[in-house]
Amino acid sequence: LLPTTRPLLPVPRSGREPAACSVHPGAVSSKELLLQPVIISRNEKEKVLIEGSINSVRVSIAVKQADEIEKILCHKFMRFMMMRAENFFILRRKPVEGYDISFLITNFHTEQMYKHKLVDFVIHFMEEIDKEISEMKLSVNARARIVAEEFLKNVRL
Repeated sequence: LLPTTRPLLPVPRSGREPAACSVHPGAVSSKELLLQPVIISRNEKEKVLIEGSINSVRVSIAVKQADEIEKILCHKFMRFMMMRAENFFILRRKPVEGYDISFLITNFHTEQMYKHKLVDFVIHFMEEIDKEISEMKLSVNARARIVAEEFLKNVRL
């Protein structure tokens, strides 16, 4: 994990745990049941939105994308993950607008799973996604270099 990412990670943990409670409000829907959304942002492109209510919390993540290659890799990776959302019980199929991926933790999830493990999963995802995209970018660049070298060998002949 890059040292610049580490300071953001404890905040989402402390911000989500109180919101991920096990309350059954029934069919009640009211503005009073929604908590104030929290945005944790390093810059405009790298941020986390935490939206809590009485029985759920939605965590939306905007991943750092420095260039076009990272944008494409991030989009493809997130699409791959969201197509398999049923395997990741808390992953949403469609992220909140302006974010790359969203997780929804409901009171049913906290009853069936350990709350701290759910929070740890989201934080681990945040830690690993930048590293994963960087590794994919290095792999793409290495492959492009090999292809370019082979192409230039054939052109020189």
